[in-house]
Amino acid sequence: MIKDNKKRHVVSYEKLSEEVLAAFNEKYPGGLQTCIDDVQKYPKPDGTSFYAVTLELPQDIYLVKVQMQVDDAEDIKRWLESEEVAETEQVAGTSGSSDGDSDTLPDDNISDFGSDDDSSEA
Repeated sequence: MIKDNKKRHVVSYEKLSEEVLAAFNEKYPGGLQTCIDDVQKYPKPDGTSFYAVTLELPQDIYLVKVQMQVDDAEDIKRWLESEEVAETEQVAGTSGSSDGDSDTLPDDNISDFGSDDDSSEA
């Protein structure tokens, strides 16, 4: 590995200096939404972690911390289970009213019902 003499800094996006912010905006003209592919997760000594983007300038290298909303595995599991329940209720027809009256036609005697097109055949 080649050793360089660049200083390394870790700074949050919200606290960037004007110079570094200008370099960040030059690299990612669309802002934070366009740097998503370059975001990496970095562990901290206390067991937590943070997300950051590397920004290299002529004299310095910055690790720019960005706020990321990451889905929790338990949240995803609960969401998937709620989708399955909703889908099952729709298929079973239990998502609406519980009174016995229904506005749908019975399938077994659908031929008993005529349509407006029948009158043109006579």
